[in-house]
Amino acid sequence: MNRRLVAVFAFALLVASATSFMIYRLIVLRVQAPAKALATTKLVVAAHDLQVGALIHDTDLSEVAWGGTVPDQAIKNQRDVIGRGVVAPIFRNEPILDQRLAPKGAGAGLAATIPVGMRAVALRVNDVVGLAGFVLPGMRVDVLIAGTVPGGDTSRTGTLCRTVLQNIEVLSAGQRIEKNVEGKPESVQVVNLLVTPDQAEILNLASDETKVQLVLRNPLDTNEETTHGTSIAGLFNQPEVRSAAPALMPRLPRMTPRPAVAARVASDTTTIEVYSGAKKSEERVEIPQEQK
Repeated sequence: MNRRLVAVFAFALLVASATSFMIYRLIVLRVQAPAKALATTKLVVAAHDLQVGALIHDTDLSEVAWGGTVPDQAIKNQRDVIGRGVVAPIFRNEPILDQRLAPKGAGAGLAATIPVGMRAVALRVNDVVGLAGFVLPGMRVDVLIAGTVPGGDTSRTGTLCRTVLQNIEVLSAGQRIEKNVEGKPESVQVVNLLVTPDQAEILNLASDETKVQLVLRNPLDTNEETTHGTSIAGLFNQPEVRSAAPALMPRLPRMTPRPAVAARVASDTTTIEVYSGAKKSEERVEIPQEQK
């Protein structure tokens, strides 16, 4: 082989290797330089998974040096976390955010998950709904009632049904106040609904005086539909009669119709002569005349 060609090839390989090494070092230095300049922040993270309603203790927390972007409302001191209730699930090594904790002094459990100005109303569900795992925390439902209208004619309309509340959030189902990740049905007999004070009054009265049924809806469907209700008579295509209070009209005296006045009839008598050939006869004829 030509020695000159080998020398040129070796020189070119050496130059290429040196150039590649220099470029590599420059890239590494550029990448590592910002990382060294980035300051770390001490954040409070969860030592293990924390479920909704749990009361945080010091053993549930740990502190780490956070080198990335600090999340909004991240807590940096354990004293600001201990003794507060969890209102949203927090996973292991996840920074503790203030918005996922109940206010100080609110305690833990179901009461800590109720927003200010709202109420939690316990509602008993029937066996079919409870055993089917129909309602789970976080779902949205409509509330239907079935009963009779006070003072209505139940013999003609029967039981009436209508929707009284729409798009109501299920706060808890049975003993569970956290969402079921596995989605398995569980037997529940009582659910708590998150409502306003006015809606709480409606539910309280409805649960005592009527039969209440929950209807599941899509959480993304937030529109409230206008419903007209239905009755037993309507199911069988019978005309529905709505009872109304009779109008208070003054009672008028009964007017007896006056009988028609009969006209007095008088008659006059006259004599008519009748000739039949040479024979003559007379006949008496009465002519009636009306008198007033």
